[in-house]
Order: sequence, then C-alpha cells, then structure tokens
Amino acid sequence: MPAFTVCMIVRNEEKNVRKCLRSLSPLQSEIVVVDTGSGDRTVSYAKEFTDKVFSFSWINDFSAARNFAASKASNPWILAVDCDEFLVEAHLPRLQTAMEERADQIGMITRISPYTDFLGNSGVMHEFVGRLYDQRLYHYEGKIHENVTSIHKEFSLSSPLPHASESSPNDPKQKYFEIPLTFYHGGYQEKGLREKKAERDLSMLQDTLAQNGPDAYTYFQMGKCYVVLNNHALAAHYFELGLATKDLRPSLAFVQEMVESYGYCLLELKQYQKALQLQNVYDDFAKRADFCFLMGLIYMNNAMFQRALVEFEKATKMKDYSIEGTNTYSAWYNMGVIYEVLRERETALSYYRKCGSYSPARKRLDAMQ
Repeated sequence: MPAFTVCMIVRNEEKNVRKCLRSLSPLQSEIVVVDTGSGDRTVSYAKEFTDKVFSFSWINDFSAARNFAASKASNPWILAVDCDEFLVEAHLPRLQTAMEERADQIGMITRISPYTDFLGNSGVMHEFVGRLYDQRLYHYEGKIHENVTSIHKEFSLSSPLPHASESSPNDPKQKYFEIPLTFYHGGYQEKGLREKKAERDLSMLQDTLAQNGPDAYTYFQMGKCYVVLNNHALAAHYFELGLATKDLRPSLAFVQEMVESYGYCLLELKQYQKALQLQNVYDDFAKRADFCFLMGLIYMNNAMFQRALVEFEKATKMKDYSIEGTNTYSAWYNMGVIYEVLRERETALSYYRKCGSYSPARKRLDAMQ
C-alpha cells in the first residue's frame, strides 16, 4: 500500500488528543501533530504517540496550518484528521487497492456525527469528507472551512460525488473516491463550546467575505453558524444569499445541504407557506432521502397530507442519505402521525411499529394502546 502520513492540527485538545491518536493505531502510519498554541497538556499527550510534534504560530488560517503539517510528512500521501474525530472502522486491504487505482484523486472518509432535528429528536448524520490526498497534486486552500484543492489548476477532472461535503465545494472539476475509513465525529458537544466556535468562525467568515466578495460557500457556512447560535432568521437570510448566487451547481454537496438547511430554518420560523417555494427546485434535489423527507415535513406542516405521504414513502425507497432515519424510522414515524391525524388508527399503529425503538414512535404506541 502507498504509505501515508496522518496530519493533525491541534490546540487545547487534551480531552480528545489521546483518544484520537489511540484510535489511529490500526493504520500503522506516521503521525504528524502540529500545535497552534495550546496552553494545556495537548503537546505532552501527543508526544506519547509520535515524535513528530511541531509548533506553528497561529495566523487565522487553517489551510496554512494544514499545509505546514503536510510539509513535515515523510510521505506524499496525507490523511488529514481532526482531533475530535475517532477512527471506528478501517479496512486496509481495500484502502490499498483504492489508493493504487485512484492515485490522482481525493479520498473521502465516512464521518458519523451526532445530529438533533428541528423538533429536538437526536440522531446521527453520515457524510463523506475529502481527507486523503497526494500533496504533490493537492493542498489546502481557504482560511476557514478549508478544502483540499488541486495545486495545478489545469489538473481538471470530472464532477465530484454527490456528497463530497468538504472537498473543494466551489470547484466541480475534481474527482473523489470513497475510502474504507469511518470516523466518529465528536465535535463540540457542549453547548457553550459550540457557540464559541460558531462566533469565532463567523468573525473569520466575515473577513473572508470582505476580502473576496460574495461567495455561495461562505454564505452557506455563515448560515450554519447562525443555526448553531439559534438565530434561524439570520441563518435563513444567509442561506438565501447563497442560493441566489449565479451559476450554482445542484450537484455540489454544500448546495444540497444549503437547500435542506434553508428548508429546516423556514420550518423553525413557522414560515410554512414560504417553504413551499422549494417545490420550484424539486427536480434538482429530489435525488436523495434527505430532500424528499424535508418536502414531506413541509407538506405536512401545510396540511397537505397526501403529498406528504408520497414524499415520505419516496424517501424510504432511497439509499442515498445523510441524516440517519430520513429513509427509515423518521419517515415511517411521520407517516404514522399523518394517519393518526386522519383517524386511520390501525395504519398509524403499523407505521409506528415499523420504527422499532425510535422514542417518539414508542410514545405514540404507548398513548394509543
């Protein structure tokens, strides 16, 4: 297998760094850790796992730090990992084959993250994230929400896979492949930390906007920050700005997520009729369960129950999804709610039973029996 180096940038990550580095042991790879100014025990903990620990003066540029880390690697292939990501599954023989066959492309890990929907129900989200690359062909660009991007602009390949979420979202002329590495993304689970990160990111994104002018991806990330800060009105505003950008490509992952996030913001704001405007882009985005599920919720909140049932049923037939449950238990649960409203008790019960241990469905079953 082509050798690769795991590269990480860290700062005040003493709670995560040991767990993260320990999880990487099955890879048996070189590890480079770059610290950007920790005041805790992050560096000493990192040195328990690798002797390639370096310091980098923080200059408000994530790409600069990531590229510095790559420059310290002994191997051309780089696997970028964040400190709050923990390897949970790896298949090295398949990884070897993929790297040999796709040597000029960007490899995408599978990342599983906690998720809370607009009703407060907890679940997980699956996404593909571009992280494995040959640094002779690629590097990171972007001060924040940085992306793996071709060094040689003439190195033009075909369009990305539908949900290559972090990989060059503004450049469709790149090619990606899935790699058999799955990480659990702990993220910033504590509410205060999540909000602090969002405020930091907003400041950097506003600087990016001032320097580079209007940009759909920057607007998208600003909208996401306002969602974290529970300001859905401002989030919807920035998603609208992003969606109004010229030449937006529906095939790009961030565009898909922006459309869906915009829809959920309108639901949060109880702007149900306005959310029906997403019917105008239905053909562009109704290719995966997440969007069809969202349309089901929109129709449901507009009391258009038969159309909602069609969308939820369509979602259950789709294999492509990001948010777990949109093509299974969440869709069945909402179908049960509709049938309960329509006073079709037995049909409602049958859908609730299909949901298994899904808590909202169990509560309805208990209430109805």
